[in-house]
Amino acid sequence: MSSTVITNIATLVTNDPSLGDNSPLGLVRDAAVVLDGDRVAWTGESSKAPATDNRVDAGGRAVIPGFVDSHSHLVFAGDRTEEFNARMSGRGYTAGGIRTTVAATRAATDRELEDNLTRFLDEALRQGTTTFETKSGYGLTVADEARALRLAAAHTDEVTYLGAHIVSPDYADDPAAYVALVTGEMLDACAPYARWIDVFCEKGAFDGDQAREILTAGKARGLHPRIHANQLSHGPGVQLAVELDAASADHCTHLTDADVDALASGNTVATLLPGAEFSTRAAWPDARRLLDAGVTVALSTDCNPGSSFTSSVPFCVALAVRDMGMTPDEAVWSATAGGAAALRRTDIGRLAPGARADLVVLDAPSHVHLAYRPGVPLVSQVWRRGVQVL
Repeated sequence: MSSTVITNIATLVTNDPSLGDNSPLGLVRDAAVVLDGDRVAWTGESSKAPATDNRVDAGGRAVIPGFVDSHSHLVFAGDRTEEFNARMSGRGYTAGGIRTTVAATRAATDRELEDNLTRFLDEALRQGTTTFETKSGYGLTVADEARALRLAAAHTDEVTYLGAHIVSPDYADDPAAYVALVTGEMLDACAPYARWIDVFCEKGAFDGDQAREILTAGKARGLHPRIHANQLSHGPGVQLAVELDAASADHCTHLTDADVDALASGNTVATLLPGAEFSTRAAWPDARRLLDAGVTVALSTDCNPGSSFTSSVPFCVALAVRDMGMTPDEAVWSATAGGAAALRRTDIGRLAPGARADLVVLDAPSHVHLAYRPGVPLVSQVWRRGVQVL
């Protein structure tokens, strides 16, 4: 292993309040960061940087932790261009939605699914994402869910079993039998590949009792819960998430005061997914309400072919600032440290001694430019585990 100092950093976001300006972002001006192997060894002012084997000049650019995308659906085939075009054109559309993707995914070969997965991972990496979570949920058979997770597990440790995405079309007339499958044979086949279990708790998908049964079964097999909660309407998802100590309740668009209070008093992160609202013209989540109540908030892409076909965390940061009431500092924290919290990780999402050396060099003097210059490709370099990969 060798050590590298990246120096001449205009603004360094550490996400460690004990560093720099003592803000939540732990901003250090005129900074340097030392990487030793795959870890951060030192951060501070450039003039005080220790000697290292290698030296890289950031040229007065900003450096931030790599983005942590804690919610995506990347193992799928096909796309839903016609559905999106109809929605944006104000036309009715009666094709199958998620079921369309299920059919295409079942028909795809392993090679086709993995090629698609790696294409989106490379796309996300170019935009600064160094850690990602991804889910199954487009197979909805024992074999197809297991292969989705097997393929995902070859590329990330953050793999989520989402057999309970919707009731499989094969069980449309017997949802109870599908829940039994999800909590039985399918869980047995999928658990070895996954860290997490998820359920879409929503009208038209799974109700509160079904969601509790599915998540409890997953916990018994060592999988930790996360929940698609309160996206389309008020419902029991957020309360159930807190009750079961889920790592995250994702979407959180329609919340009661009791939901907000529950999130503020528990350990569950509210993961907001503005790409979904952008792509469906739905109401925006009220991030300001959550933050003011003391809720931990994460920002992620929800990259999927139906409702949020973006892999760009910078785009989601800009949306969160423009339309969800977040400040630029809050949005960047939520897309890095917040995502790490949603995965219950302390080794990523920050740039402090001991953290994993995942960082992004921006072609800008400040992290604020991510919202200030929306749509501009500002990612200049990406380092992952101490190695420059872009």
